[in-house]
Amino acid sequence: MTTTTSNTPESEGPPHNGAPRPARLIHNESTTEIPVHLLFRDDPDPDPDPASVPPAPAVVGRRRGTGEQPRVRRSVPVRERPVPVVDPELVERPARVLPGAAGVLAGVCGAAGCVVTSWWSGVLPPVAARVLQTLSGGVAHRLGGALPWYEGAGLGPAQWAAYAGAGALGLFGFGGLARGCTGRAWVLGLFGRYRGTVRRTGLMWVNPLLLRRRVDVRLRHWRSEPMPAVDANGVPLRVVVLVTWRVKDTARALLGIDDHQTYLRECVESALARVLPQVPAEAPAVKDTVSLRNVDAVGDTLTRLVAADAAPVGLEVFSAQPTRIEYAPEVAARMQRRRIAALDAQHRDTVLTSVVDSVQDTVTRLTMRGLVELDDYERKALVKDLTVAFYTGHRESS
Repeated sequence: MTTTTSNTPESEGPPHNGAPRPARLIHNESTTEIPVHLLFRDDPDPDPDPASVPPAPAVVGRRRGTGEQPRVRRSVPVRERPVPVVDPELVERPARVLPGAAGVLAGVCGAAGCVVTSWWSGVLPPVAARVLQTLSGGVAHRLGGALPWYEGAGLGPAQWAAYAGAGALGLFGFGGLARGCTGRAWVLGLFGRYRGTVRRTGLMWVNPLLLRRRVDVRLRHWRSEPMPAVDANGVPLRVVVLVTWRVKDTARALLGIDDHQTYLRECVESALARVLPQVPAEAPAVKDTVSLRNVDAVGDTLTRLVAADAAPVGLEVFSAQPTRIEYAPEVAARMQRRRIAALDAQHRDTVLTSVVDSVQDTVTRLTMRGLVELDDYERKALVKDLTVAFYTGHRESS
């Protein structure tokens, strides 16, 4: 239905420049004329002098579709948020360590120094002194002489200094030994300052004054508990997400945030709150329409958002896929009944289409082959009988 506007004189309005004011009207093909100014009587008159500017004809476009057609929601792109700012100097770097043989050698030297100092001061137990005398005598005999018995010089300042040096060497040697495992790393710190990360495996020596914190850098899976969410229509949902991730930068993951696992959980909840309200739980079968049943598209968007939020803190996210999306308990029964009704209606429509096609094919074959000659009344009766018979057969078979 096409409508236009035209100008007609208005007797009720005040004259302008001695001439009656033209009123803008909408001409309808099936209705009476409606003054346009009555539709906007609360607004001030935007045109004080209509004679100077003649109104152009306004054409009301025809609305596409009907009110009964469902409105299909398209997938809305999720905008990227600013990434969190972290300390640029807090970046993982390798720590300085020594092979484990160096620590073992230092520890053995320290222990030997303590034994020799005890022999020197004469405080070595008699049993140990005899063993040491026997061993030293055998060595001296091979060298062509004998080691005389030493009574000891007593504990003086020199002996205590030797004890301190040998003990410190032994403690540092044995106390710094560490064993590196595959898939785990050590984050080292000294007085609150980051000193490096150790990813080596095997026996090694690390400064015993450094604080060690172990971090698991293996590939891990985290399954969330049912998280509350809503879809594009405001229907409450419960979503379970499976995240595949690992610690990439140990310094940022352990020192940049309080707990990297808690931070990852918060990132997943934030991504769900941004993605699911943009997508309906159920959508008609229309091209380029995304619903929560399209798990791949929803999972790709979730993965991109969670990975972008977790990357600045040293976490690498490979995938974040929803494993279970279901309605909340308070609306599950009602939505299940609606789903069953929709499936029943779809099944009925499919059956009816099949029956109509079968009836049409049967009647066409009978008439084209000349088996029967039917007038309009007989054709209608035959179509009615065939429709009832085919529909009853479909219902009995299903």
